[in-house]
Amino acid sequence: MPHSFGVRARTRHMFAKAFRTKGPINLSRYLRSVKVGDYVDIFADPSIHKGMPHKGYHGRTGIIFNVTKSAVGVRVNKLVNGRIIEKRIHVRIEHVRASKCQDEILRRKKENEAAKEEARKTGVKVSLKRSPKLPKEGYFLENPGGEGKEITTIQPLPFSDLV
Repeated sequence: MPHSFGVRARTRHMFAKAFRTKGPINLSRYLRSVKVGDYVDIFADPSIHKGMPHKGYHGRTGIIFNVTKSAVGVRVNKLVNGRIIEKRIHVRIEHVRASKCQDEILRRKKENEAAKEEARKTGVKVSLKRSPKLPKEGYFLENPGGEGKEITTIQPLPFSDLV
């Protein structure tokens, strides 16, 4: 058979709904509130063909630049011939979900502001830099037999050729 280069070529699993999630979608998907500047993830819903993004944008995160009555404009970075281009696409609201990419940054920002305020009140200098997880502290093992017991050392028998 000849090779297929259609718009939905090689999307067998990408545009397939999971077990027990088939059928019409909930109304809450249409009533989602989005603003310009929000971070969103583009996930094409295969049960709605209108306003579906191209398979190349599926799973990408972008920033909303335009909101219309049934769709949103999203700025997405795309790799084209070794360079990254910012593409502007319009996708219907059903194929977009709020991204969690900024949650950790915003949480850390709040914690840092609270720590700075606390440092201003107490006068103690505080470091706001992230640090990697440090290795565990060293410790001495207790004698397994209790105090006064001698520790036995086990050694292997020397090799002897039985032939």
